[in-house]
Amino acid sequence: MKLALITLFSLILLSISAYAASGKDLAKSLKLDPSSKAIKQWEKVFEKPDKMASMGIDKLSAGDQSALKGYLTSHAADSDHPEAAGL
Repeated sequence: MKLALITLFSLILLSISAYAASGKDLAKSLKLDPSSKAIKQWEKVFEKPDKMASMGIDKLSAGDQSALKGYLTSHAADSDHPEAAGL
């Protein structure tokens, strides 16, 4: 019985993580280039609902917003790993 519950729980977690979009995919779908802004600028975007709305970020779930913010800030122009346009 325990093995069945563990297996079921594992399958549920795996399907949820497979379904969730990555930050890169979300940025691409919204046509956002992470290197177009510095880290601080991306953080300000996520602090202001009107800026989020103008970019379409407000329509995403909280989890997707978090993933997108993580991707955009970790690949911003002044980050350790800036994302080049088109990659």
